Amino acid sequence: MTTPTKAEHPRIAVYAPIGRDGPATAELLRRSGMDATVCHGVDEVLQRAETDAEAVFIAEEGLFGHDLQALSGWVDQQPAWSDFPFVVLTSKHQQPAVAAWRQRMVAALRNVSLLERPVQSITLTSAVQAAVRSRLRQYEVRALIEARERASQELEALVVERTSELERTNLELRSQMAERAHIEETLRQTQKIEAIGQLTGGIAHDFNNLLMVISGGLDMLDRRADPDRRKRLMDGMRQAAQRGSALTRQLLAFSRRQSLAPEAVDLAQRISQMRELLDRSLRGDVHVKEEFAPDLWPVEVDPGELELVILNLAVNARDAMPEGGSILLQASNAPDAQVLGHRGDFVRLAVIDTGAGIPADVRNRVFDPFFTTKEIGKGSGLGLAQVYGFARQSGGTVWIDTECEQGTSVVMLLPRSMNLPSPLKEQPTVDEPARRSAGNVLLVDDDGEVSALVGEMLEHLGYAVTYATSAAAALSALADGRGVDVVFSDVMMPGGMNGLDLAREIRASQFGVPVLLTSGYAEAIKQSAEAEGVQVLAKPYRLEELAAALKNAVEAIEA
Repeated sequence: MTTPTKAEHPRIAVYAPIGRDGPATAELLRRSGMDATVCHGVDEVLQRAETDAEAVFIAEEGLFGHDLQALSGWVDQQPAWSDFPFVVLTSKHQQPAVAAWRQRMVAALRNVSLLERPVQSITLTSAVQAAVRSRLRQYEVRALIEARERASQELEALVVERTSELERTNLELRSQMAERAHIEETLRQTQKIEAIGQLTGGIAHDFNNLLMVISGGLDMLDRRADPDRRKRLMDGMRQAAQRGSALTRQLLAFSRRQSLAPEAVDLAQRISQMRELLDRSLRGDVHVKEEFAPDLWPVEVDPGELELVILNLAVNARDAMPEGGSILLQASNAPDAQVLGHRGDFVRLAVIDTGAGIPADVRNRVFDPFFTTKEIGKGSGLGLAQVYGFARQSGGTVWIDTECEQGTSVVMLLPRSMNLPSPLKEQPTVDEPARRSAGNVLLVDDDGEVSALVGEMLEHLGYAVTYATSAAAALSALADGRGVDVVFSDVMMPGGMNGLDLAREIRASQFGVPVLLTSGYAEAIKQSAEAEGVQVLAKPYRLEELAAALKNAVEAIEA
């Protein structure tokens, strides 16, 4: 197969033997800046594809009765870099014999785009232009392969020629390796910048959730006289501020080294104190178990970063178990272990879940910054990257053991501390707030901190609150006959059904319950929600705004 270089006007072979489809199509493509040639047979089409055409436009009737095996043979004989594009004009005939023949034709041509009659001019030209672009990309791949082969041959000849100059050759190779490393680093930085742009919506959602906790908590402080409740609001705001600071550190983790403040930490004591936070961050069907060696050594780490790492891993494990499961926090001593070329005493900390595991095609990328398989607003792609950065900066290491459908183990080796850890202060217990009954709200939110604060605000407004962490759980509560006057739901939720989907399902099921939505990234859903007649309350919001929005939602369904 000869492979022409890029022409000023892309060359297209056109074969449509019936009527004026051929000349008309060729003229349309010429007006679009392409050099179209009308062919008079399949052999001529293949000759054009072999010599100078970038793509082929062909009416399927031109292939009726033709030997598809021969076409398939021509396609299979292409070089490794080549996958010649075909644009095929088809009819609406769906008889079994025609459909079966069409499937064989698509399999024979391999890289084929189907256009069904009648087809608009812009659709036809855009499909052909897309085929041309794919062909030009193949030419670029061919050029890169040829360049690589030439470079390989030149390097081999150079090694043979300069065997006696080994030292100089080694210096040249080191220089080439350094240049390659520089190029790879430049590429990684470019990918970071692109990823930041793609993740703007998700990060905005995360920060607005934190702002919701802080601004709503400040709003509620003036309305709560009970010291215990005021302290709980203050604790929630402090924790939200700490999460915002942690997210900022994560954003910087792979662009520069972050400073840590390591100290001696008792893992068992620290993780036990985190149980309330873990329970609020996980669902009721996710159970946390602890398994610590009785003689466990203290570790030399930054305690705040350690808690963030454990929380990140627990939340990742929760998301990998949509049907529920268990998380095992396991720690044991690892004496005389080798980490990063150094031997020493370490502590092995593992977070083990019973979830779906990590697919093989993404395992090598799980520690990459900004890489995530979660939907927008459900993850910044920084959690595991921060775990990796924390472990390495602490003088340890981290790896993942996983198999699909067999769970995942994230294992860290953290350096042993020779100092005694400082005792932790006991956390005061807080009584459950009394509920009022001016109305019943079904609150749907998967963020534990936001849910707790909004529940406080709703109770202050006189509502009794029922909590749900997903749209499915909310629908189950309604189906069970729970007395609900209004559903207040976040837009972004796990489980494949968002807040707007929940509102549609409630309407379709004729529960007769008004729905009010809220989001930290309201612009992404506002237009669709308005079309459905559903109000969206943007985060962060004040108590008065929440009260007015709930009132409007109830009055709208009663009107």
